[in-house]
Amino acid sequence: MNAGLRAQHGVERPGGADAARAGIAGYPGPFAVGRYAAGLRERLRELARVSLIGEATGVRVGAGPNVYFELRDSDGAIPCAMWRTDFERQGLSPDELRDGVEVVAAGGCDFYPGSASASPRFAFRVQELRLAGEGDLLARLARLRRQLAEEGLFEPQKHLRRRALPRRIGVVTADGSAARRDFLAGLDRRGWRGTIVWAYAPVQDRRAAPAIAAAVRDLAAFAEVEAIVVMRGGGSIADLWAFCDETLCRTVALTPVPVISAVGHHVDRTLIDDVAAVCCSTPTHAADAAVEVDCGLARQELVAAARSLDATSREAVLARARVLVAGSRAPREHLDRQRRRLHQLARELRATTARGRAQRLEFQRRIALRVLQRKAGAAGRSAAGERRAIVSRSRMLAGAEGRARERRTAALTAFGAALRAHDPERTLERGYALALDERGEPLVTPAAVRRAGRFALRLAGGAVAAKALDPKEER
Repeated sequence: MNAGLRAQHGVERPGGADAARAGIAGYPGPFAVGRYAAGLRERLRELARVSLIGEATGVRVGAGPNVYFELRDSDGAIPCAMWRTDFERQGLSPDELRDGVEVVAAGGCDFYPGSASASPRFAFRVQELRLAGEGDLLARLARLRRQLAEEGLFEPQKHLRRRALPRRIGVVTADGSAARRDFLAGLDRRGWRGTIVWAYAPVQDRRAAPAIAAAVRDLAAFAEVEAIVVMRGGGSIADLWAFCDETLCRTVALTPVPVISAVGHHVDRTLIDDVAAVCCSTPTHAADAAVEVDCGLARQELVAAARSLDATSREAVLARARVLVAGSRAPREHLDRQRRRLHQLARELRATTARGRAQRLEFQRRIALRVLQRKAGAAGRSAAGERRAIVSRSRMLAGAEGRARERRTAALTAFGAALRAHDPERTLERGYALALDERGEPLVTPAAVRRAGRFALRLAGGAVAAKALDPKEER
């Protein structure tokens, strides 16, 4: 295509070698943008003229020289433009070409190259146009509406009780939308000062319906709201198609919280409008439906009623006081009689109480004295018995002590005799002697005696020094 554009328009590289250096290696050019756009327009206009069939969406039949719309089907879409003169020549009225109708459009590709202050735009330039019947979008919408109606899903929301003055409202809309501002302005005009829980979600594309359904579920389950408002500005049936989603409509129909729909404008009708508790034409109307009480007017009426009640109650109190004053003599005398009788009964009660208290104290004193006497006699008898038992036990202990002393004396005598029988002194008394070395150790063998040389000989009466003689000296 680049080579064809250069040959057709005689495009040359400006600047010679400098321009060549400004290009990108492997790509022809650079070319002037305007010339390239003009060449592209001519090349697109050379493509074959064809006829297309699809659903018309985003139809704009304004006062300008062009009629704009899009042709859509399940696989794609293409923008279309048609000169108003060609449109009027078809014999169609603006009401006949509306969103959702199926049309056959004949023409070819066109391209507006734009300018320094205008954006370029591609469009299928329509030269012939005829209606082909109801579009698939509207047909699907009608089938889904009939299906939900047969299942009874248009009724559950209608039977929910809505509070006239809710304290907490959930709102599903796009962040920063004009619908949000209109809704807040409507609530402000009604003087409402409750809480708004915002659930921002996309309101146009394939992600919108699941996001709106999730927002409605979250508000109903966790936010403790008393009403949910779903709102969006106007648009074509394709723009509002997210609000015709079957899953979203079933979610709204089965939500236990009343849902108020405010999608589009007066002429727009989506499927969510049928399943919601209330269908509103604008966000301002939705504010009036969500808060049915005009809080400012209600406050004024309440103040007026309070003042009237105050004045009426004062008058009633004064009137009753005058009646009571008029009839106050008889009650005063009756009150004096009852007061004197009350005083007399009080004196009698005090006297009776004093006598009863004295009698109870005397009775308790006698009972206590009787009990103490009985306990003293029992204690004396118990002490006498214990005294006799102690005397008997002391006698028994004395006898046991004498017998134990005798047994111990006999045992000691026997032990002494046995001990004396084993005493070495008794052995010495029978004529034996014990040889001891200088350290006092016994010498039990002749060899030990000879080795010691000198030793002590212990006898029964004492010890004498001794000396071991050499056998030679003995001879």
